[in-house]
Amino acid sequence: MKNLNAKEFADKIENDTNAIILDVRTPKEWKDGIIPNAKLINIFEPVTFQREVSNLEKDRDYYIYCRSGNRSGQACQIMDSKGFNTYNLAGGIMQWDKKLSKPIF
Repeated sequence: MKNLNAKEFADKIENDTNAIILDVRTPKEWKDGIIPNAKLINIFEPVTFQREVSNLEKDRDYYIYCRSGNRSGQACQIMDSKGFNTYNLAGGIMQWDKKLSKPIF
């Protein structure tokens, strides 16, 4: 896991053709807006989280965020232990100064 500030996170996503963006917040938080192209995997549902992670490709780069950076840090640690390459948005979406998208359900 590498912690990135919002600018580093945005720059890496933009330039990484191998990037997958994961939002580990709750569905209620998800409805408030997302980083464009993010996929929701709620870390507060551990069985579902583990199942979803087990279906992810290990040869991709995962950019993970939550509200403040704590849950995404935990998600990064879990995924790192399973052999994934992860980047955590330090400070979470509260630090994101770019436009958010409305999620598609």
